[in-house]
Amino acid sequence: MNLTLPQAEALTSEIVQILKTEVLSNVPMVLCPPALYLTRVQHLIKDSANVFLGAQNVFYEPSGAFTGEISAPMLKSVGCTYAIVGHSERRSYFGETNEKVLQKVQALIQADIRPILCIGEVQWQRESGITLQIIEEQLRDSLFAVSETNVAKVIIAYEPVWAIGTGLTATPEQAQEVHAFIREQLTKQYGATIASEMTILYGGSVKANNAKGLFSQPDVDGALVGGASLNSREFVGVYQALGSV
Repeated sequence: MNLTLPQAEALTSEIVQILKTEVLSNVPMVLCPPALYLTRVQHLIKDSANVFLGAQNVFYEPSGAFTGEISAPMLKSVGCTYAIVGHSERRSYFGETNEKVLQKVQALIQADIRPILCIGEVQWQRESGITLQIIEEQLRDSLFAVSETNVAKVIIAYEPVWAIGTGLTATPEQAQEVHAFIREQLTKQYGATIASEMTILYGGSVKANNAKGLFSQPDVDGALVGGASLNSREFVGVYQALGSV
């Protein structure tokens, strides 16, 4: 929940301008502005190669008396091809459960929008040594009801909640440990071929100066960028780091 519309337009325009010379053909970039700005950002990026529009949230019903909510068909109609679900802030501030997140994942798949499914542990869970247990539960309850046919459409974003907005970042080794575990769970549920094809992002204070170390890990496929995305050069720096590994 950042920036006014003029500020969001300026930021998007700066990113688009930089990408005219620095876009990577093999690395998609997804911009996820507040819902109010989706149509404007879509207009600004429409001529940019490999840049796509995403939403920060979705409701799980396609229509109805759900005042204030936004459905997957609505998102599709304004050009969204991605949407974030299960972000830790949605879980903590709005009480979203794994079961509700699963409903959102399924609604997005139904609308042909790729879900970016966020999972991750809070600080006390990390300190208690139950990180992998929490990850396993979130995958089981938020994802594993999705069929083999559709699951590869889902992007998983591991976000250690203790590293969001705190300046703390999981070390590359910590990130890899959890990402490898996620890949292992996907392999058990869906098989090695599907698991190897799925994208697993890291989210948690990713910046241009630490991105390359994270991306050098074998199971870290990209980043879900938070605060650094509000600075065009910093954000593109993270993007460029992925192209250099």
